[in-house]
Amino acid sequence: MSASPTPIPAAGILGVSFTTILEIVVIALIAVAVERFVTRYLSHFAKRANFEPNVANNLALFFRILVLIGAIVAISRISGANSDWILSVSAIGGAAVGFASQKTIGNFIAGIFLIAARPFKVGNYVRIGTVEGIVSEITINYTKILTGANNTVSISNLQILDRDITNFLFESSRNYNLYCYTFEIGFDHSVTSEILNQLFNELFDSYSRLLPRRPSYMLNRSTAVDRVYLIYLYVDKPQDIFTLRPRIADEVFQRWDEERTKPKK
Repeated sequence: MSASPTPIPAAGILGVSFTTILEIVVIALIAVAVERFVTRYLSHFAKRANFEPNVANNLALFFRILVLIGAIVAISRISGANSDWILSVSAIGGAAVGFASQKTIGNFIAGIFLIAARPFKVGNYVRIGTVEGIVSEITINYTKILTGANNTVSISNLQILDRDITNFLFESSRNYNLYCYTFEIGFDHSVTSEILNQLFNELFDSYSRLLPRRPSYMLNRSTAVDRVYLIYLYVDKPQDIFTLRPRIADEVFQRWDEERTKPKK
């Protein structure tokens, strides 16, 4: 008589039962759902309570870590933290490493580095490469920037480490931040430097009462074709940069056009 085939044990080939694997998957899905719900609730709660943006972001990050720890503890209890658990973790970890690209792993490590190094925080006005605006959120994978066009740009943290970062935060204290935003304005030589200096001083004097510090300027470079001035704009609310920069530039060019078109004596 031929020997009957050996039945496959209920634990499966890897020594982990199908029920255990199913429970792990369910816990992972529940953890993701809880994380999404908690972060959204905290975002709305922080707005109602007028929390600082950086405080709200840190709270969301803290609860993300709590949810992750809770999921790990729940999975370890279900698996019993025995050899089956080690095998299941190895299988899941191997699958994750197998499907994850080098870029994804590097992005995760870059996110941890940014959170630890803190070259900027939520609420700061920054320029990252060619993208500039207010940092609205920092996560393990992405940093979100609110731009002047009222769009949110998500930049992977790995890309941030490869780009130049400019944080326009000028002075910072416990309850007060001052930002110094700089931008260039160029003119041809149809108007003299003396008139341009008078134009800048008159315009910036009108803003001295509206801003925490009077705007200033300096000649950045001069060629045979044009002169380029660097404007220093000081604000305590970074969102004011979105409106004040185009407003000041527009007023400067309006006055320059008036001077340029005046009949010569």
